[in-house]
Amino acid sequence: MHFKIVYGPFSKILLHFRTINQETKVSLLTGYKGQIIMTTRVGIYGYGNLGRGIECAVNAADDMELVAVFTRRDPSALKIASKNVAVVNVKDVASYKDKIDVMILCGGSATDLPTQTPELAKLFNVIDSFDTHAKIPEHFKLVDEEARKSNHIALISAGWDPGMFSLNRLYANAVLPNGKDYTFWGKGVSQGHSDAIRRIKGVKDARQYTCPVQAALDAVRSGSNPELTTRQKHTRLCYVVLEEGADPAYVENEIKTMPNYFADYDTTVNFISQEELNKNHSGIPHGGFVIRSGATGVNNEHKHIIEYSLKLDSNPEFTASVITAYTRAIARLYKEGATGCKTVFDIAPAYLSPLSGEQLRATML
Repeated sequence: MHFKIVYGPFSKILLHFRTINQETKVSLLTGYKGQIIMTTRVGIYGYGNLGRGIECAVNAADDMELVAVFTRRDPSALKIASKNVAVVNVKDVASYKDKIDVMILCGGSATDLPTQTPELAKLFNVIDSFDTHAKIPEHFKLVDEEARKSNHIALISAGWDPGMFSLNRLYANAVLPNGKDYTFWGKGVSQGHSDAIRRIKGVKDARQYTCPVQAALDAVRSGSNPELTTRQKHTRLCYVVLEEGADPAYVENEIKTMPNYFADYDTTVNFISQEELNKNHSGIPHGGFVIRSGATGVNNEHKHIIEYSLKLDSNPEFTASVITAYTRAIARLYKEGATGCKTVFDIAPAYLSPLSGEQLRATML
């Protein structure tokens, strides 16, 4: 038996047990007052902006171990930041069935996750950031069916919206049942909408900014409970690089009429060069506001505003941090026997933290 101690918030101990035909490695953490916590073995499926953010967040977590990154590209040509981590073609993912505790899916919501999440739930515990709000019930049903069949746990739509914003909408509704909800996004780059544009025929690259309408935001904060349509709350601003010979009129129409993404918004499409996109739109900032305006009292005489806001330098890195916390949660729930699909609504907050219940009660209540 070999012990390796890594000093930090927790002490990590690697235990090697040798059997006749194989070696099994169990990674443990000694935490608060000697509490022993199993390390969660993680796989990353897809290595774009979100995948790189997940890699960073997992490597920063003392109770997680990155086992492999799965890619549709040639693994030999993909350079990742982590050392001693396998880079594997997605066609070989099944060979890791017993080597990974949770597979984190980092594909897009438009075409990747609707098929990838239910398919991989047959092999692994899985988590994704599916963010097409209108299709979440349908996606949940498909993933739940496959996860239950295979006795796995899954969590969909983790991130900040859906995700952190969803939780704050729920809390605010429960606290102020007599009230009205408002959600504003941006100004910032939406990865999901940018990805949806890039999948249109003739598009080489694209960035999409979601922009709150300031007059609408001011009206909500005043407590006047305005009735606002989707179009009145946000605009969408697109910067698109075309493939050589592509028809700009076709691309613009495909963007503006795309259901669930652009059809309900005033959308502006700007065609620019790759050089201009790289120079002026290479960052991925985002943020937004969840606001509930409500009233209490016998005659609703007391007005209240609940506001939760985010201002993010890096949308994918923050999303990755949320996903990583929920990865910890579903790994714990699975060890307790939970299966099937979950959302952030189903996870008790204490499951997100590496700290024990005793430590949380002592430091955060």
